[in-house]
Amino acid sequence: MKSAPDFDAVRDYLTGLQDRICSAIESADDQARFIEDAWTREGKGGLLGGGGRTRILRDGAVFEQAGIGFSDVSGTTLPASATAARPELAGAAWRALGVSLVFHPRNPHIPTTHANVRHFHAEKDGETVAWWFGGGFDLTPYYPYDEDVLHWHRVARDLCEPFGGDERYNAHKRWCDEYFFLTHRDETRGVGGLFFDDLQEDAEADFAYMRAVGDGFLDAYLPIVERRRVIPYAEHERQFQLYRRGRYVEFNLVFDRGTHFGLQSGGRAESILMSLPPLVRWEYGYTPDADSDEARLADYLRPRDWLRELG
Repeated sequence: MKSAPDFDAVRDYLTGLQDRICSAIESADDQARFIEDAWTREGKGGLLGGGGRTRILRDGAVFEQAGIGFSDVSGTTLPASATAARPELAGAAWRALGVSLVFHPRNPHIPTTHANVRHFHAEKDGETVAWWFGGGFDLTPYYPYDEDVLHWHRVARDLCEPFGGDERYNAHKRWCDEYFFLTHRDETRGVGGLFFDDLQEDAEADFAYMRAVGDGFLDAYLPIVERRRVIPYAEHERQFQLYRRGRYVEFNLVFDRGTHFGLQSGGRAESILMSLPPLVRWEYGYTPDADSDEARLADYLRPRDWLRELG
C-alpha cells in the first residue's frame, strides 16, 4: 500500500477551509451570518462515530440558504455497496473527513453551487489497506451567462495546470459531466466543473490537488455572485428558479453517492440533507415558452466543451 497522507494535516486544512469560505460568504452576503451546529456521535454496532460542524446561513441579502459542513466520522463496517466495489474494505476500520457545501442564492440570476473535498482512510490489523481523496465543484445556473460559464471553467482548468494540465482538467471535467447527469431527465444538473474520486497515486501530490480544488472554489464562484447580485428579477423568474431547484432535489436523493453513503451508514440526516433548498416546487408537464429565457437553459444542460466554444 502506498504511503498514506498525514491525516491530521488533512483535517487541519479542511477545518480551515470551512472557516475561510464561511467568512467570505458572510462578507459577500453582508447581512446574514452562519449559525454553527456542532455535533458528536458515538459509534455503535459498526455505525458512524465522530462528529462535525454544520453551519447554515439563512435569509440573507444574497443567499436564501447557504450550508457548509465539516465532518470527521469513523466506523468498523461499511455499507454493502461500498465493500462490493472494494472487497479489501470488508472488516476494516475506517475514518472519513470532508467539507461539503451547497449555496442557494435568492436571485435567480445567481447560480446555485456545490463543492466538496474529502479524504478516506481504512485500516485492518493496524495496517493501512486503503486511502484516497475526492472532491470537485459544479455550477447550476437558472439563467445562464456565457461569461460566467467561461470564467468557472477557466478557474477549473487553471487550478489543474500543475497536476497534469489539460489532461487532468479534461478527465475531471468529463467525470463531472457524467456524474451530475440525471438519466431520468436526460440532462446534466448544470454546466459542470470538476469531479474526482479514489485519487490515490501520490499522497503529497493528491493532497495538493485536493487543496487546489478547495481553494479555487471561491475564485470561481464569488466573481459570478458579484456580477449577478444586482440584476432585477420578476416573479416568473423566481418561480422558474423554484421549479428548477426540484432537479437539485431529485439528483441528491436519487443519485448522489455521498447522500446514499451517509444515510446507509447511519449518518446524521440533518447534516447530510442540508444541501436541499429551503423552497422548491414541482409542476407536472412544465414546458417553457419557445424562444424564452427559460427555454434557453436546455442548451446548457448537456456536456459541452465550454472553453473551446466560449473562449
